[in-house]
Amino acid sequence: MEDDELEPRNKPAKLRDLSPMSIAELEAYIADLEAEIVRARDDIAAKRKQRGGAEALFKR
Repeated sequence: MEDDELEPRNKPAKLRDLSPMSIAELEAYIADLEAEIVRARDDIAAKRKQRGGAEALFKR
């Protein structure tokens, strides 16, 4: 089990101190966050597709 799974789901994310980061580091940080957003959206889409299939199966 990963450490992330042990934390409460509704716990707000800790804000990272951006002041010591250079422009290049901030741009890389933003790219990482955008990649994580894409990953989360893909997971949402897969779960919606799965739920839609299950709903269609049980409506018969």
